[in-house]
Formats: sequence, C-alpha cells, structure tokens
Amino acid sequence: MPGQRRERADAARNRRAILLATEDLLTRHRPDEVTIEQVAAAAGVGKGTVFHRFGNRMGLMIALMQERARGLNEAVESGPPPLGPGAPPRERLLAFLSAVVDLVGRNKGLLAALGQAVSPRAHGEDHPVYLFWHGHITELIEAERPELDAPLLADLLLGGLQAEPILRLLERGETKRLEAGLHELAAGLLE
Repeated sequence: MPGQRRERADAARNRRAILLATEDLLTRHRPDEVTIEQVAAAAGVGKGTVFHRFGNRMGLMIALMQERARGLNEAVESGPPPLGPGAPPRERLLAFLSAVVDLVGRNKGLLAALGQAVSPRAHGEDHPVYLFWHGHITELIEAERPELDAPLLADLLLGGLQAEPILRLLERGETKRLEAGLHELAAGLLE
C-alpha cells in the first residue's frame, strides 16, 4: 500500500517470537507472574525490543489478543457461511457466538492477563477486538430485528463474558454450556 511501510523481516520475526513466547508463558504461569523480562528471554530478544514494539505489558497482551482474534475476524469478513457472508443473520449470529466462546475458552490465561474477558475499554482506549465483535453482533441483530436496540443487546451479549461466574465456568472447561446459553439468549432476541 502506498505510504505504508513494510515491516522488516527481522522485526516481523521478533514480533512473532515475542507473541509465541508470551503465549507459551501464559500456558505455564499465572498471568500476573509473566513479566516482560521473561518474555524477552524466552523470545531471544532484549527487553527493550519488547518495550519498543508493544509499549508495555498491557500493549503486549492486547497485541496477542488481536493476533488470536484475527482468524475469527477474517472468517467473519470473507470466510464461508454460516460464519462468513451468505448465511441468514440468525445463523451467522449463532455461529459467531460459538466461535467467540471457542476463542475465549482457549485463551483464558490471556484474557485473565488483560483483566477482563472481552472488555470494551482497555486502559482508557477502545479495545479493537471488542469494537469488531460488538459491531458485527450489532449489524446481525439490526438485520434480523431492526426495531431492537442492537448496540445495547450486543453489549449485553458480550458483557456476560466478563462476569466472574462465566470466567469460572470457562476455567472448569464448560464452554459447551456457555455456548448453549448464549444461543438461547440470541435465539430469544431474534424471535
């Protein structure tokens, strides 16, 4: 793209190594125990490289969450139905909620490090993952039931993922139960 600088190969390699090291550390340690120093050592880079690239620990965690959510976002935008375009809004919403539960269930350590499962605000800034997910849910609800307050309902559906009881449910591996509950709520909204 004109005006956009292409990432150097070594910078891209360092970025991948840092994100992979963070991911690995989060599988073995509680989130509050993972430090920038540990990430840098595991990635084989200097601590300054991590700070330069991500700003701080929270910036690193947000970047990792964005990386994890990228596949879901791409599937929504250009993947096959029912997650991607071409399916009715109701089917797409249910498929999307299933995909979100799967993603959240596989990333409990990362989400704990972020402080909340899917937060609309991350240290005073709009969280890019939340913005995309909220926008998509809003569009699907509006397409099916334009008379509803779709932005509020999207907040309610996503907000539940931040609640302590839901986080404990995820820790126990009860993602199917959570998925079924979200499906019941969404189906009830769209009737």
